[in-house]
Amino acid sequence: MSSYLELTARQRIQNLFDPGTFEEFLPPSERVISPHLAQLNVPVSFDDGVVVGRGLMDGKHVFGAAQEGAFMGGAVGEVHGAKLVGLMRRAIDEQAWAVLLLLESGGVRLHEANAGLIAVSEVMRAILDARAAGIPVVALIGGSNGCFGGMGIAARCANTILMSEEGRLAMSGPEVIETAHGVEEFDARDRALVWRTTGGKHRYLLGDCDALVRNDMSAFRQAALRAIEGGRNDQAGLTLSGLEAEQDMLERRLQDFGGLSDPLDVWKTLGIPDPAVVPVLDEEAFVNLADKHRRGGK
Repeated sequence: MSSYLELTARQRIQNLFDPGTFEEFLPPSERVISPHLAQLNVPVSFDDGVVVGRGLMDGKHVFGAAQEGAFMGGAVGEVHGAKLVGLMRRAIDEQAWAVLLLLESGGVRLHEANAGLIAVSEVMRAILDARAAGIPVVALIGGSNGCFGGMGIAARCANTILMSEEGRLAMSGPEVIETAHGVEEFDARDRALVWRTTGGKHRYLLGDCDALVRNDMSAFRQAALRAIEGGRNDQAGLTLSGLEAEQDMLERRLQDFGGLSDPLDVWKTLGIPDPAVVPVLDEEAFVNLADKHRRGGK
């Protein structure tokens, strides 16, 4: 068993695909780096913090990308984003069976400012283009840096989101909230609060992720294969009625939970009799409990 949490981006993506089949595009030997970081005398990475390529999963051609949280927290810059967009466009051209996005990012790279913001918006558009072309896009979130900022929004553009309990998903990270609004609003040092608020269990209960996965590569691989099949069998696609239903869900969530300050209170409102036990339940016990109370997903 290999821990998803502890592996590097390159190890994760190689372990997801059939052994020996992953072909990396623009590997570190190509030395495609960010020109902005070099101008600022900031250390660069020869893959700019993201691994992209294609391989086989159960013999089918699947494209994939994995962000490296150890390089600038997986933050997105111009080259980083361009690699993701190029991957999606090539997947469309070659009519890939699916696209897997192993996301671990704090959001936009501050060193690259507008270039990074534009890159994230292009990634979102590319994900939606792939879905419109009938290619399922599956986001996997289980890295120690979580998935925040623009990439948190990008994840929600995918057909399916898979998370481990250790994964985190949100728009603004805890430190950003504390910096902007003070520790009274959110104490980023309270790790239990952080995981209750942004972690995989809370996201699953609210319907923001579609499956809670055990923290090992085999579990993520099997969940990804199921998600791909589900995505290919879902012919509904992106529709106005689907977007309106999503908006209605968000409005109900705000009405039901907007005045609550701790996820424990949210879980109680959802009908969980003893919310305090949720953080200590293993995946199987938690999912059995959660499926009786969770909100519908996207």
